[in-house]
Amino acid sequence: MLESEALIERLAADNHEFRKLREEHRSYEEELVVLNGRGFLSADQHWRVSELKKLKLIAKDRMEAMVRQARASAHA
Repeated sequence: MLESEALIERLAADNHEFRKLREEHRSYEEELVVLNGRGFLSADQHWRVSELKKLKLIAKDRMEAMVRQARASAHA
């Protein structure tokens, strides 16, 4: 686990795209927390929640692919 965390931190420090994806993922999560904290959501807000979940998952998948690629390169 510590090896993965170190790899993620190295990618965040060295890779602009990874940093950007990480920030986007965090931003989507923050917006989701705000929307989910409301008692009532309009139809547009429900749509936005769905969109944010998809965007967050896309960012996470891309980051995980970058981690796998970096791990494979390190072991090659």
